[in-house]
Amino acid sequence: MIDFFSYTCIGLGLFFWFWGTFPLLGKRSLLFKLHSLSVADTLGSMSIIIGLLLKIPSRWPLLILALISLAIWNTVLGYVLAYCSTNEGSHE
Repeated sequence: MIDFFSYTCIGLGLFFWFWGTFPLLGKRSLLFKLHSLSVADTLGSMSIIIGLLLKIPSRWPLLILALISLAIWNTVLGYVLAYCSTNEGSHE
C-alpha cells in the first residue's frame, strides 16, 4: 500500500512538472509565466520528495531538509523576482 502512495506522489509530481511548462507557450507576460512555472515546479518537486520519503523512510532527515529548503528557496526567489520587476527598485 505504501508503494502505491509513493508512486502516486511521484506520478503527481511529474504531472505538475509537465503541467507547469504549458503556460510558457502562451502569450501572457513573462512574470505570469515565471510564477506559474515556479509554483508547478515547487509542487511537483515537493510531491516527488514526499513519494521518496514514503519509499525510503530511512532517509527522512535529508528528505525533510530538502522539503524545507525547497519551500524557503522558491518563496525567497519569488519575492526577489517580484521586487526586481517593479519600477520602485530602479533609479532611472
